[in-house]
Amino acid sequence: MNILVVIIAIIAIILLLTGGFVSSLQFLLWVGVALLIIALIVFLLRFITGRNRV
Repeated sequence: MNILVVIIAIIAIILLLTGGFVSSLQFLLWVGVALLIIALIVFLLRFITGRNRV
């Protein structure tokens, strides 16, 4: 599950950069923000609850 969060965060950063550089693909900026928020929420929930499942 932790690897999944890392993959989502990397995809979010790539989409943020692509959406920022290409003005015609502006919707990717919002997709990147949404994925980054989801990854952050999942990470915080796992950190707060203390579950260490693999």
